[in-house]
Amino acid sequence: MSFQPLVPFAGYAGWTFLNRTLPTQSAAFDASPAISRDREYFKENIGNITSAEDLTKDFRLLRVALGAFGLQDDLPNRAFIQRVLSDGVSSDEALSNKLADKRYRSFSEAFGFGEALPPKTQTPGFADRILANFSRQEFERAIGDQNADMRLALSAARELPELVQASETENGAWFRVMGNPPLRSVMETALGLPSSIGSLDLDQQLKEFRSQAERIFGNGEVAQFASEDGTERLVQAFLTRSQLNALPSSASSASIALQLLGGG
Repeated sequence: MSFQPLVPFAGYAGWTFLNRTLPTQSAAFDASPAISRDREYFKENIGNITSAEDLTKDFRLLRVALGAFGLQDDLPNRAFIQRVLSDGVSSDEALSNKLADKRYRSFSEAFGFGEALPPKTQTPGFADRILANFSRQEFERAIGDQNADMRLALSAARELPELVQASETENGAWFRVMGNPPLRSVMETALGLPSSIGSLDLDQQLKEFRSQAERIFGNGEVAQFASEDGTERLVQAFLTRSQLNALPSSASSASIALQLLGGG
């Protein structure tokens, strides 16, 4: 039987438990037979892949590759994925550069197909880098089967420091957040913004995100969430608001407080 991660509580109490047990639970999950077989197959065979077409023809390799970027739902869309990969990222006309979800660009960039240089599948350490992402993403997906908010919180804790480091400007960091559906969902909830904000002009969205962050956290920039303390404050706000949003609108202040405390 495969190891199933445990999240015994909802809300921030569940997050505290998950954080405390994360090394042990993730190691046990990674050692489960199905994950071990996928890792072994990928490591043994990815070096033979030299094109987007090669990768999309191998179901098992493609499943790991997509899973490493949280794109496993696109496994049936092989023609689309082949185009994303074969276009590369250098050209403004590349498909991944036109998509709102910037995980596709990260995916294409990681493999390096469609570029002048040899694909990155041929470089030392490539398999280990992809598999590290795959293991964490699969663990998060298993957590999500029990509690979707915990999956989003784990994703935010993993991605925010990397996102801030990769961003040259604060505006760029916000645009990266807005172009990453899981991160965007966490940020919208934590800041109390409606999902309909996505219908606004990008510059107006940026203004709203920054204004709300300033109001709630005293700082309007994404960089504040790259530290461990900053991420923790964001996750706490996200989980608390998510629980509040799930309660009946008729719930009194007292009952809301009791339900949140009950989660601990």
